[in-house]
Amino acid sequence: MARRSGQWGRQSLVWLHAVTSIGWMSFALALCVLLLSGPGGYDSARVLDKQLLAHLGTSAAFTGLMLSGLTAWGYLRHWWVLVKFVLTLTQLVVGAFVLSPRLDALVGGDAGVQIASSALMAATIAFQAWLSVAKPWRHTPWTDPRWRAPALPAWLYWAAVAVPVLDFVVWKALFGSPAPLLSLLIALAFPCYRRSRLRAAAPRPATT
Repeated sequence: MARRSGQWGRQSLVWLHAVTSIGWMSFALALCVLLLSGPGGYDSARVLDKQLLAHLGTSAAFTGLMLSGLTAWGYLRHWWVLVKFVLTLTQLVVGAFVLSPRLDALVGGDAGVQIASSALMAATIAFQAWLSVAKPWRHTPWTDPRWRAPALPAWLYWAAVAVPVLDFVVWKALFGSPAPLLSLLIALAFPCYRRSRLRAAAPRPATT
């Protein structure tokens, strides 16, 4: 029963990662279209950015991070996983600290930077989707051939599914806009927990 629950939990987490990633790409394209329509679409673009696009981006990043940590893929063992992490983190940082503030300040005139950026964001997410399917390139130089995936409890998959949903529902209800606070906290704490489980499972040297 526990094994079946773990399989369902993993499938649900993969599903949520796919849905949030596709949603992130789709809303980036929608943002591009709204900005292309001129000043009349700027208000709708801001609502889309604050209420959906940003949360889908952080949820896609969180679920991807948890999938890597909970499975045999790991964080630094495969180039395609590492490239996805770098691209995702870059998109989130640039989107939160550069593009979103510029969109808030946009009143009229040329929105060329925001249009190009949203189109590039959608293209980058599409490339990341290809990485997930093709899984190109070899292992990174940091791969230990003796490494084994940690034996983690099945409920962690379900918790990883619930966290982005809670972030959206709770912070939307309290403050009117979703915020990835719980996702950020778990994303920072989980690697430490995972490392402790790996150390506990590592074979101990024989004593004489």
